[in-house]
Amino acid sequence: MKQKAGTKKKKPFTRRDAALLSMVSISVIFLALFAYLPMFGIVLAFKDGDYKLNILDAILDAPWVGFDNFGSFLRDPNFLRVIRNTVCLNLLMLAIDFPMPIIFALLLNEVRIKPFRKSVQTIANLPHFISWIIFGGIVIALTDQSTGIMNPILEAFGLSSKENPVNLMDAQYFWVVIILTSIVKNTGWGSIVYLAAISSVDTTLYEAATIDGATRLQKAWYVTLPSIAPTITVFFLLNVSRLLSNSFDQFYAMQNVNNLEMSEVIATYSYKMGISQRRYSYTAALSFFNSIISVVLLLSANFISKKLTDRGIFG
Repeated sequence: MKQKAGTKKKKPFTRRDAALLSMVSISVIFLALFAYLPMFGIVLAFKDGDYKLNILDAILDAPWVGFDNFGSFLRDPNFLRVIRNTVCLNLLMLAIDFPMPIIFALLLNEVRIKPFRKSVQTIANLPHFISWIIFGGIVIALTDQSTGIMNPILEAFGLSSKENPVNLMDAQYFWVVIILTSIVKNTGWGSIVYLAAISSVDTTLYEAATIDGATRLQKAWYVTLPSIAPTITVFFLLNVSRLLSNSFDQFYAMQNVNNLEMSEVIATYSYKMGISQRRYSYTAALSFFNSIISVVLLLSANFISKKLTDRGIFG
């Protein structure tokens, strides 16, 4: 039979297609098992599953209690302190930590000596590959009152003394330490995506700016930044959606009794309540509340961004 006019002949299913399908199938199975299947545990947020010995029995057989678990953490005397620490720290990180990879990428882009640029980029990326547990241990060792290197440095500036050394792991300094360690650990790695975006900027724009007499700083401000604005917008919106989320490893590694008042965030509080005290339904409700707020923040920030800049995550 002759093929009808205007119809395309279907391509045969090849071995290459089978290999690609297999790779995609592995990813789908992984997401199904470790991302979507555990979501069934959300039902614990609406059940009385606290202190149960068997989680599966709690999910299947525990009595329904509606929104009682949500009321429990909203009435918890520690809840406001935990929310304050989480939101305020994330807002500070959004204001201070978020621009750092952008600034670093802009500065690195201006370096013309390639070996030096690669060396700096490699050194800056190295902390990312050290786990927060190890990195936190290094920070604790450096800030130790008796053996750490930070107190002698502070002494040189008159900010500490041998008789009364500063405890940098104390509550009053904890937020500063967290922000600085986040900058050191994440700036290099975070700059990679911005460097990739900068590399795709049309070189004729720089040539035109040079002809107009623009300086290197003006090129970065008027050419590079506007060109990578869509990338910055996407990452900014994703960071806004994480205002109630923190790196558990980062905070747990550097948390102690002295700084607990300022270091307890939702991530560490959920772990302690869920694992240590076995309040599974309480923690499930807290996590579900966190997820809902994150989605609302993401959609709201995306809506505002679309109205103001005509840019957003969803096109």
